[in-house]
Amino acid sequence: MTSEDAEPTTVRVTIDAGVAWVELNRPEVLNSFNETMLRELAALWARLRLDDEVRAVVVTGAGEKAFCTGYDRSGLEPTDDDSAQLLKASSPFLRADVGDFLGPKSCDLWKPVIAAVNGIACGGAFYLLGEADIIIAADTATFFDPHTTFGMPAVFEPLHLLRRMPLGEVLRLTLLGSAERMSARRALEIGLVSEVVPGDQLRAAAATVADTIAALPPLAVQATLRAIWIGSEMAPGQALGVAHALVAAGTDPAALAAGQDAFRAGGRPKWRLR
Repeated sequence: MTSEDAEPTTVRVTIDAGVAWVELNRPEVLNSFNETMLRELAALWARLRLDDEVRAVVVTGAGEKAFCTGYDRSGLEPTDDDSAQLLKASSPFLRADVGDFLGPKSCDLWKPVIAAVNGIACGGAFYLLGEADIIIAADTATFFDPHTTFGMPAVFEPLHLLRRMPLGEVLRLTLLGSAERMSARRALEIGLVSEVVPGDQLRAAAATVADTIAALPPLAVQATLRAIWIGSEMAPGQALGVAHALVAAGTDPAALAAGQDAFRAGGRPKWRLR
């Protein structure tokens, strides 16, 4: 087994019925990421991208205290370990950013990602949340960005959050640093998360969403996902200019025929009101 094929040590992965469950597994440090986790996540996103069995992904944190608390600050200390050179470079134009490894979409994984926030989410956690498609939170979850409190500019994190939160809320979250935390209830009110559930129901809530998506025709889902993200990044006219190509790429004739047969037969899924 090569180093690339080795089982990850900082992330636990299980695949069930088309859903990959990804658990950040450093609970002793509140699931903060070190360079080992960055490498392992980047490799994982690349693997899941090519695994046709996987049609949706759920990301959560190990334990009950934290989803992810950003970069493990012990990794900022001087070290002679060559494995801790991932983000270092001789020039600021060549330096990598943690988002190049953490973010599923930055690693070209275009399958739906559901984040199940089980506790504290702060700092670098917003790379993951910023590239998630659906965020569900436990009622005990809290959100904050400690960068400014400890003398660091918050840059990538608020840029990700601007996709999901009103400007004033992003400014308050980042400028107040560790002095204030956003509750799951407030995160729901402003649209950062789409559902809040008791902690013991978080996995079931995420499974409901992920299993529903995983049962759908994958090309249609992936084209829809691409269209929405393209629409969030481009001007409306530019996005509409690529719409026909996305429709063509995302249409599977067999899936379309099966859907039409189900429609004619009166088949309708059971739905729930949210």
